[in-house]
Amino acid sequence: MSLSIGAISLVITNNQSSSASDINKNIAQFLFVFLILITSWIIYTSDMSVLPIETRLVQLLNVLLLMLVATIPYLFDQVVSTINPSSVQDYASILFTADYAGTLVIMAVFSHIIAQEEEHLVDGPIMIRMRRVRNRLSILTVIVLLSLAAPWDWLLLGVHVRFFIWLVPIISFWYNRMRRVPFGSPRDGDARSGLFEQGPGPAKYAGG
Repeated sequence: MSLSIGAISLVITNNQSSSASDINKNIAQFLFVFLILITSWIIYTSDMSVLPIETRLVQLLNVLLLMLVATIPYLFDQVVSTINPSSVQDYASILFTADYAGTLVIMAVFSHIIAQEEEHLVDGPIMIRMRRVRNRLSILTVIVLLSLAAPWDWLLLGVHVRFFIWLVPIISFWYNRMRRVPFGSPRDGDARSGLFEQGPGPAKYAGG
């Protein structure tokens, strides 16, 4: 649903005739949102394959996460909309940053719940890996929030600096999935896929 909202928002924002440059920029903007959403979906489905969804805390976090993810395309559209004045774009970017950081925090909490020994949700090596991933997600959350330290009018290669900082979690996730030994993987030859590790589907733990 969020992907559909993102596609529609691009059409609404650019309801006038577009040049080839406008089309390329719109595609890049859509792909940016797409990568955020698909990355969140991969982590989410992996977490839900382990987490006891019947607990009140997990249910609440699920609702909050879905709300945050659903508003990401709209907020990003307001950030990049050329119709909006710079002050509105700046305000929208602050809300987008808070939304984005909120999703990372919730996924870090999911990792923390999975990593708790008393819950016995996963085996020891996976538990250790989840703690590392929890810490990694926490660091990425701080990095995203630090993007607000860069004034909105700061540009690099014609692109707002905040955009490059927002890319850090995405690059971190996909780079780690491509590594031969993903981040946090046990060194004792554990055969199961884990966080940041490639696997055939949600049944294999392939989140964060």
